Amino acid sequence: MKKKPVSNHYIEAAIRGAVAQGVSVEQLLSQAEIPLQAYRQPQERICEEQLAGLIKAVWRETGDEFMGLTASPCKNGVFALMAESVLHTRTLGGMLQQSARFYSCVHSDLDLALTQRDDLADFKLTLKTKDLDADHFFQEFLLLMWQRFSCWLVNEQLAFQSTYFNYPQPSHVAEYPPMFPGALVFNSTASGFTLPARLLAAPIVRKPHELAGFLRSSPLEVLRRVGQDTSIATRVKRHLVQCGVAQLPTLESVAQSLNMTSRTLRRKLKEEDVSFQRLKDQLRRDTAIRLLLDESLSIADISLLTGFTEQAAFCRAFKSWTGVPPSSYHTAQTR
Repeated sequence: MKKKPVSNHYIEAAIRGAVAQGVSVEQLLSQAEIPLQAYRQPQERICEEQLAGLIKAVWRETGDEFMGLTASPCKNGVFALMAESVLHTRTLGGMLQQSARFYSCVHSDLDLALTQRDDLADFKLTLKTKDLDADHFFQEFLLLMWQRFSCWLVNEQLAFQSTYFNYPQPSHVAEYPPMFPGALVFNSTASGFTLPARLLAAPIVRKPHELAGFLRSSPLEVLRRVGQDTSIATRVKRHLVQCGVAQLPTLESVAQSLNMTSRTLRRKLKEEDVSFQRLKDQLRRDTAIRLLLDESLSIADISLLTGFTEQAAFCRAFKSWTGVPPSSYHTAQTR
């Protein structure tokens, strides 16, 4: 039986705006293949696919991407237009700034802002008519959307330090940790999330042809819970990231941390069509590309920061990963 991780709370929260406009509850539930019993019984739960279907039904029936939870509607397709407009930005920070400017131009009910304080960055959102979002569902959805879209654009699970909310801790707070990584802060003066400022330099790696697939799978991609990918490769990647690229552990050390033998780890990675060396190279490559965007760092600096004792060895490795030497890449990216 398919696991149903989503609380009944989100059914009523998702359809509240549409129902206020006269859309039938039964009609919305039917389109999402959600039994009426799941709506009426608080202890019932639904799967992410059903909630995604419910949100799509609300979008269709209201013609409003903001789901009837703001003072004025936002036409369907606006998020896709924003996503297309930010693909040309080179970095995560550029995307967050551009998306904030975009929505400030197209909708008066939503205010977004990216700010920095010391070594941390904050992405804050404010709803001008927050009383219409009585369940805070729209705020939560927006925060999820920007976090998931950010991770997708840079193709990695970003280390969000905290997500904060300008309302008291709700009774369904147990639903939050699987959705929002990092610390949860309630009764904040604003809603938003915090991440290390260095991550703003993370390069956008997705291409225009990939965006169509992401949009087709939304909002399901937005609703998927953190940590659902339980593959061995993903577990190894997480361990490598935690250790740091400058001092990557041995396969034996990683195997021990995963409570398996080195031979078993090699076999499981092979079954997933990947190798331990390839995972290390991918992490080094992605880190090097991000560091090359920092004009204050020399290639010698980046060599050391990515775990190479010799600059020449780093240059050879980087060319094998990307097809160009780091000097050419650095020039092209900072031009």
